[in-house]
Amino acid sequence: MPSPSLPARRALSAAGLLGLSGVALGALGAHALKASLAARGLEGVWSTAAQYHLGHALALAALAAWLRADPDHAPGLRWVTRCWTAGTLLFSGSLYLLALGGPRWLGPVTPLGGVALLTGWLLLLLAALRGRRAE
Repeated sequence: MPSPSLPARRALSAAGLLGLSGVALGALGAHALKASLAARGLEGVWSTAAQYHLGHALALAALAAWLRADPDHAPGLRWVTRCWTAGTLLFSGSLYLLALGGPRWLGPVTPLGGVALLTGWLLLLLAALRGRRAE
């Protein structure tokens, strides 16, 4: 089997890193931090962060599979990997930090991460539509 392309390896590496950290942080919130988060009413914030974190790890794994199967789409999909990775770090990362009592200025970072995630999904849609027209 041929070696995956650089864009596929990057997407898969990001998926692995986000998946690993997402499971670890989800478990941390569900166990070690459960009482502390509950006392401050922030379990939902942590849960939302973990949900988006793991969801985008899975999406990146699927993207890596697409890039490996169809390397011709790689140029249009490189930014999807970047947007989802950065978006997850900003969105979920800011929520984790806020739930831990981080500074209030992190609040506006969360929607910036959301915009990056949405941009990644839009770019994925556009790449898929371009692919349909080429058939």
